[in-house]
Amino acid sequence: MEAKGYLQVYTGEGKGKTTAALGLLLRAAGAGMKVFFGQFLKRAEYSEHKALARLPGLTAEAFGGERAVGSAPTEQDRVLAQKGVVRLLEAASGGEWDLVIADEIFVAVHLGLISKEDVLALAEARNPSVELVMTGRYAFPEILERADLVTEMKEIKHYFAKGIAARRGIEL
Repeated sequence: MEAKGYLQVYTGEGKGKTTAALGLLLRAAGAGMKVFFGQFLKRAEYSEHKALARLPGLTAEAFGGERAVGSAPTEQDRVLAQKGVVRLLEAASGGEWDLVIADEIFVAVHLGLISKEDVLALAEARNPSVELVMTGRYAFPEILERADLVTEMKEIKHYFAKGIAARRGIEL
């Protein structure tokens, strides 16, 4: 009998949602599990993508265009986000992957790139043996209700408030 997978949600205004998902990814890869990491809104030029490319049994794909943080989404962003939904549906519903991560999926909904229905369909389509992790600010009540584990990151203090820019290897 295959192990049961669960639906995990990491949300909230604080830093650490993607980092927590990457920690779980590292643990799973170390245990020999096959992992699919799909990341919305970013291009594959962040430091984590360079590290992920070195791990066996792991596929990482970025579903983000040239849009700068804070700017309005483009049609290219919508197309890439829809591609991401399709790829994640394939990964979560099939039997190939043990862990599937949908990073920043709730922000993609918040920006109107994908719908709540897309996210709920992904949760519904999940193969019972697949551990599915969804991250991002703005998780909505319907997905929180369905999740087996919900962690809310709460910012207490952040050096960004003092004007410190994102640093390569720490935030980038």
